[in-house]
Amino acid sequence: MKELPVVLVDRAIQVALEEDLASGDLTTEACIEPEARAVAHAVARKAMVVCGGPVFARVFGRVDPALTVETLVADGASVAAGTRMWSVLGRARSILMGERVALNFVQRMSGVATAARTYVDSVPAGCKTRITDTRKTTPGLRALERYAVRVGGAFNHRDDLGAAVLIKDNHVAACGGVRAAIERARATAPHTAKIECEVDSLEQLDEALSAGVDIVLLDNMATSTVADAVKRVAGRAVVEASGGITPARVAELARAGVDAISVGALTHSVQAADIGLDFE
Repeated sequence: MKELPVVLVDRAIQVALEEDLASGDLTTEACIEPEARAVAHAVARKAMVVCGGPVFARVFGRVDPALTVETLVADGASVAAGTRMWSVLGRARSILMGERVALNFVQRMSGVATAARTYVDSVPAGCKTRITDTRKTTPGLRALERYAVRVGGAFNHRDDLGAAVLIKDNHVAACGGVRAAIERARATAPHTAKIECEVDSLEQLDEALSAGVDIVLLDNMATSTVADAVKRVAGRAVVEASGGITPARVAELARAGVDAISVGALTHSVQAADIGLDFE
């Protein structure tokens, strides 16, 4: 699995710590003796897929390099409520100062990983369909959320606008049609780039296929229409389905024969996992 880039992690952590500690920690500095030491454990309040261990450790390391963080459960593991996932030992002040930022990250990441696992587990056995994310990510947290998607067993779509050619409905409208957009992309994009085009009807699908598209994105189509589209494609292009995808619908789309199902909900509206930091 593609690892989480440290440089992107540090950038996100720095911004988060500046938000929380720009004026210090008035409560901790008033209540806790400077040399007081403590042990605290990150505990799952509900069942979840664990994600964010490296980020959890990195946050506390940035707050106080003398803190020690122990990983008790690896990223990707499914745990029950009450499970201790990470422990941190050292100055109590430092632990308290890093607590909220560390939890914010791992709650978000574990929520994404848990959602991804739910969608992946909804794909029927024997189906080749991949579950992928989209670019509908939290600004500044894309690398972390996409890592969480992978931890949950799903795949990433294009990382950014420069990663692939994906002709959407507004591109089609601006170019004057599906064929015109695909032909222009083919003529100007790098030879290494595949051409993907979103279509919302079988007529647009036929136009895209005749123009030599590499990947078709079936947008908000009924399952029966998706099945018809897969038959029309007949292996000439990769078929992706998207739009209003729920775990309950994954099985029927996979059985219809699509190669990928992209799910914006993995990142744009996922519920954060419930994790607490308990002091001994």
